[in-house]
Amino acid sequence: MKKFLSLLFALIVAVLINSCAQEPKDYVVTFKTQYGDMVAILYEETPKHKANFVKLAKQHYFDGTLFHRVIKDFMIQGGDPDSRKVKPGEHLGNGGPGYTIPAEFNPKFFHEKGALSAARLSDPVNPSQSSSGSQFYIVEGTIMHPAEVEKLKYDKSKLDIGLRKMLADPKNKTLLDSLHALQLSSDDETFQEKLFSLVPRIEKETGVKVIREVSPEKAKAYTTLGGAAYLDMQYTVFGKVVRGLEVIDKIAAQPGDAADRPLVDIPMTVSIEEMSKSKINIAIAGLGFGAEFIPIYQRHPNANMYAICQRNSEKLNQIGDEFNIEKRYIDYDELLKDQHID
Repeated sequence: MKKFLSLLFALIVAVLINSCAQEPKDYVVTFKTQYGDMVAILYEETPKHKANFVKLAKQHYFDGTLFHRVIKDFMIQGGDPDSRKVKPGEHLGNGGPGYTIPAEFNPKFFHEKGALSAARLSDPVNPSQSSSGSQFYIVEGTIMHPAEVEKLKYDKSKLDIGLRKMLADPKNKTLLDSLHALQLSSDDETFQEKLFSLVPRIEKETGVKVIREVSPEKAKAYTTLGGAAYLDMQYTVFGKVVRGLEVIDKIAAQPGDAADRPLVDIPMTVSIEEMSKSKINIAIAGLGFGAEFIPIYQRHPNANMYAICQRNSEKLNQIGDEFNIEKRYIDYDELLKDQHID
């Protein structure tokens, strides 16, 4: 009996050790700049972009490169290897590792503030919309009015296809002529509203589905955090900054030249750390500051919400009470010291 119990104990220990060893892990990326650090996660659903970014970061490919293009209320762009030894005023944006990455568009991911996305050449020279092998941008964007978000339900590429198809029918020549006249005599907003009013007819006559679903998560993100919705499904979003959104604002606000290159260089160091997914999930759940918290939590429903980190003590308690989170930290480093997080 003792021998049996010893074997059983050994088996249990072996299973526990094996399960611990097999705990899934993932990567956390840190961008270090003179304006502060940004911490990002990479999405599993964009495997080619994720694998490429991890590879380059491990090779220290990005270290010493610049955020070479910054536009306030839009984005900050980097990843051009030519920016390491560039002279003041020189044009940047054409460098890379010598290859591109196939587009990995996913409607689940969108250009909210903090979105980490792949830069690319324009459609006329890049019809497949393949991504740059190394250049990326991080969205700052602007906050949208609810009425603007409502218009996101119209898939403009499908609207264009359906409209062309409908107007190609000779019986719709009168409509074609009236639209042409309206376009010449009115502003863009009036013309666009007219096109939106035609959507039910377009869908009925052509079978092209123009209306798409806009998730509550996307609507809330664009009306609270902001972003650049017009880039959705045009450029691959492969990650998201979950800490240091204020750093994006600081960098985007820097004055630049005619090509939007900052007048004072902004070099970066990019490091990558592998850690358990449970730790990442908890960290992500607790990294929201104010309005950020809810969208971040909703996108990571598997986070167990064991702990929360929030700089503002009033908001800390408000969110903690709402989600029944017992462990509450004002300092992020203190949260990571909690022995239960690993």
